Amino acid sequence: MKMYFLPVTFLAFLSILSQVLGGKVLVFPLDGSHWVNMKVLIEELHSRGHNVTVLRASNSWYIKEESPFYTSINVFNSGGIEKELLDAFTRHILVIRREKWSIWSQLTLVSETGTLFEEMHCNQLSLMGKIFENKNLMDSLHNAKYDLVLTDPAFGVGVFLAHRLALPLVLNVRWTMHGEAHYEIAPSPLSYVPVPGMELTDKMTFGQRLQNVMGYMFSLYHKTRYTSHYHSFCNKYFGSEINYKSLLRDADIWLMRNDFTFEFPRPTMPNIIYMGGFQCKPAKPLPDDLEEFVQSSGEHGLIVMCLGTLFSHLPQDITEEIAAAFARLPQKIIWRHTGPRPVNIGDNTLLIDWLPQNDLLGHPKTKVFITHGGTNGIQEAIYHGVPILGLPLVFDQGDNLSRMKVRGTAKLVDIAKLDRNVFLEALKEVLHNSSYRENMQRLSRLHHDQPMKPLDRAVFWIEFVMRNRGATHLRTQSFRMSWIEYHCIDVILTLMATLFIFAFLIIYVIRYLFRVLFKKTVKCA
Repeated sequence: MKMYFLPVTFLAFLSILSQVLGGKVLVFPLDGSHWVNMKVLIEELHSRGHNVTVLRASNSWYIKEESPFYTSINVFNSGGIEKELLDAFTRHILVIRREKWSIWSQLTLVSETGTLFEEMHCNQLSLMGKIFENKNLMDSLHNAKYDLVLTDPAFGVGVFLAHRLALPLVLNVRWTMHGEAHYEIAPSPLSYVPVPGMELTDKMTFGQRLQNVMGYMFSLYHKTRYTSHYHSFCNKYFGSEINYKSLLRDADIWLMRNDFTFEFPRPTMPNIIYMGGFQCKPAKPLPDDLEEFVQSSGEHGLIVMCLGTLFSHLPQDITEEIAAAFARLPQKIIWRHTGPRPVNIGDNTLLIDWLPQNDLLGHPKTKVFITHGGTNGIQEAIYHGVPILGLPLVFDQGDNLSRMKVRGTAKLVDIAKLDRNVFLEALKEVLHNSSYRENMQRLSRLHHDQPMKPLDRAVFWIEFVMRNRGATHLRTQSFRMSWIEYHCIDVILTLMATLFIFAFLIIYVIRYLFRVLFKKTVKCA
């Protein structure tokens, strides 16, 4: 009886201990592909005994109200960008991308993208305003005694929530409302840190540095389109003395969704924690039907094509050209495609609505990954060492893929020039030029050669913030300085003035001595 009682008591003790040590995390997520990243962190936090609450909009696309990993708080939301509208917008952007390049077409692309994002920012601010004005909801959030807020600042209203609740803030971040996240808190010299979207490297000629500076100046102008809305929100709910950028930069930890197998070497900060590839994991066995199809590829192997959540199908004429190119290959192809079936699809091509991307990329028969260049897909390709054929479409995809191209791991195809011959030749190059696979496998070895897994590192720092009620000792003070203080202009001017005065005094004394000596010489004569 005693022998039976001891293990039961020990297990009960462990259960109580896990409940005591478990923290309470409030998550304000971003929908779409960003939710895929956040969900990985949520599931890992749940597995480690933490209690997670997700504040979700009632019209969320992918964030489910019911989940075994979190408790959700549903907030009514209307308007904003519905998924169908975003799908229509992306198809429209593809039409612009396929037009002959001109300044006008590029300006149109930037303008229409900016208009879409502005509407999305405004909707998120409106949603947070509803949360703030719901007294019962805010009281319940205060009374819940959360340990921290975890949010994605690409649409930065979660930052306001953390400030209102006076909670430590952890960011799951690659982008902020202002652009690439490093630019918010880390020094970013334009001489060797390429501005996102310019598709440059850290080795720039004079002309490229000029291009980089011009791109940065344009990005500063473009940011004003969104910042005015955030300033208005701050004034309304916190008063004019609160600045949104200061709230954002006060985040305790920045969990950055990339690393230096992807990012070019650059200055960073102690509260930036790199977790590139944190969503990747060893491949699981494929469903029987997929495994049978993959094995039927024999020695030729498999090609996987997936263009993300926004581009599950392309315009029909492009689809037909890609299908025709696939039909001329000996490899088997698994293609995530939800549009009309191409009339010229080959027997070697399997079209499916959804595919287990990570598991397919980890399969030993996979030879090439065809992707639009989303960060998640690129990180999974690096993790499994699979070379890339890139088809950049919109947003940051061209910039992401250009980084892979520079490293010799990817071949890019411009959708404006895509036809079956161009696509086939590019695909054959990646298939038969062994340098692509060798370079990607080298990157994969570098990614895996680290003291702890990226997901473990991310969760450690989340728990660090819980244990210590923040990480203020890691925050930089640089953003609290004026431009003059940051660049030591006042110090430089003071030193220059001191030197000038010192030089003036020396010259004055010398001239005085000369006059005295000259007068004595004249008197002696």
